[in-house]
Amino acid sequence: MTKELTNSPIEDFDWEAYENGDAQGEKTREELTKTYDESLNTVKDKDVIEGTIIALNKREAVVNIGYKSDGIIPMNEFRYNPDIKVGDTVEVFIENQEDKKGQLILSHRKARAARSWERINEALEKDEIIKGYIKCRTKGGMIVDVFGIEAFLPGSQIDVRPIRDYDMFVGKTMEFKVVKINQEYKNVVVSHKALIEAELEQQKREIIAKLEKGQVLEGTVKNITSYGVFIDLGGVDGLIHITDLSWGRVTHPEEVVQLDQKLNVVILDFDDEKKRIALGLKQLMPHPWDALDPNLKVGDKVKGRVVVMADYGAFVEIAPGVEGLIHVSEMSWSQHLRSAQDFMKVGDEIEAVVLTLDREDRKMSLGIKQLKADPWEDIEIKYPVGSQHTAKVRNFTNFGVFVEIEEGVDGLIHISDLSWTKKIKHPSEFTQIGADIQVQVLEIDKENRRLSLGHKQLEENPWEVFETIFTPGSIHEGTIVEMVEKGAVVALPYGVEGFATPKHLVKEDGTQAKVDEKLNFKVIEFNKDSKRIILSHSRIHEDANKAERNEARKAKRVAKREEAAPMLNQPIERATLGDLEALAALKEQLSQNK
Repeated sequence: MTKELTNSPIEDFDWEAYENGDAQGEKTREELTKTYDESLNTVKDKDVIEGTIIALNKREAVVNIGYKSDGIIPMNEFRYNPDIKVGDTVEVFIENQEDKKGQLILSHRKARAARSWERINEALEKDEIIKGYIKCRTKGGMIVDVFGIEAFLPGSQIDVRPIRDYDMFVGKTMEFKVVKINQEYKNVVVSHKALIEAELEQQKREIIAKLEKGQVLEGTVKNITSYGVFIDLGGVDGLIHITDLSWGRVTHPEEVVQLDQKLNVVILDFDDEKKRIALGLKQLMPHPWDALDPNLKVGDKVKGRVVVMADYGAFVEIAPGVEGLIHVSEMSWSQHLRSAQDFMKVGDEIEAVVLTLDREDRKMSLGIKQLKADPWEDIEIKYPVGSQHTAKVRNFTNFGVFVEIEEGVDGLIHISDLSWTKKIKHPSEFTQIGADIQVQVLEIDKENRRLSLGHKQLEENPWEVFETIFTPGSIHEGTIVEMVEKGAVVALPYGVEGFATPKHLVKEDGTQAKVDEKLNFKVIEFNKDSKRIILSHSRIHEDANKAERNEARKAKRVAKREEAAPMLNQPIERATLGDLEALAALKEQLSQNK
């Protein structure tokens, strides 16, 4: 409290000395100073006392605390109280009785902080309404200056309605209630929403008591989510599910409504306690199927927009709220299993033919392939047997290749009809999916909508020529391209392949031939009908060795005959004793030769 000034006269003042020019008389200057000081408030640094505002401007406030000088406090310390005026009593914290300039330094903010925690706790206990200054935004809410303490105001506690612009509250002074205090961490949470909830709760009870199914009310769009719209019915919230916004397809509720829009809604349902209220908007409008052209019938052409895509088909909206399904099988005459996304996408404007129409169940099926002629109606004329065409490879099986000559016209090339010369185990060795391939029509199956096609038939049968080239006994250079269980596949000239069993792959040095080796092979069998050529590498050196042995034996026999010939060709004479001796010697020589 401010100490009253002492204004009584000094009883023992020496007036005579004063008249003679000695103002102090017998009193010392120190005593006079002491008397002056005692006439003022006695203050100490760090004290909190009350003072009176005696002057204000935009930057600072002048405060009198009954001291020998007045103190100055910056105006920003009074932001929480914009109504402050001259004459108001405020608490101040004495930071310094006299700075270097002889100025008394005061702080209102520190005075508030010194006592704020006590006030904050008191406000919570008594459920008091307090004022605070919103300083700035922070994550999840705002920072509020309350009694000099920074309190947290969650975004959900600013108002009963969701806040879209937090910045509009910065710099405002508002009323709050303290809702939570953490004594350990000195954290304070305040709420402005709590001040108005009590009043709204009463309004809410009155509104809920009057709710009835089918009742039409006016409401305001409070919040928009991906699944629906929350409507404020005057203190009570209801939800319009996305499916109840429009008879047509709605991708997002923002297509139909916008924030703060006022509109009429109908109550569809609510729980026993009327806490969850289901609302409808489309129910206030007539069903579009009831307004559908009564003359529309099966076979008619309609235009519409693709609104939903699925693998099995597409939903097309031909009028708001009136949809038809185009099954993927009705999108193309092709028999290949394909996805609806191959033909159209959401948002496409298309034309279709009505295939079925059920007004009672409000269902309709459509087709787009019916806009084109069925290619199988005149298949014999367009693709006669023997005709040649370019097709696209669509799929493989172990026994052949499925191709498409045009949309809806499919055919099969059997694996045996791919090549005259190559032994193909799987069609992927010959072509690839998506590639073009030349074909010839071999057979037409109109009932099953399938063509039998051939590729090798585009060329003459080379086996007629091969019969004259790969004659049994002829020798040709070949490369082993593959080893299998029963032998090896050998690539021969002109793109033809032969086969050699393991015993026919033994080389002259006794080793076995391997893959990628280039060797000479002898044809030991040629079969034009089965397109088979049996080869042997071993037979070449075996036959050569055999021929060499035969030649050696033949040469030996010739030599023997030549040695015996001179004796036999001599003239016959009468034998003498000398002749007999010579014959005995010749006989002995022949025995030795043998």
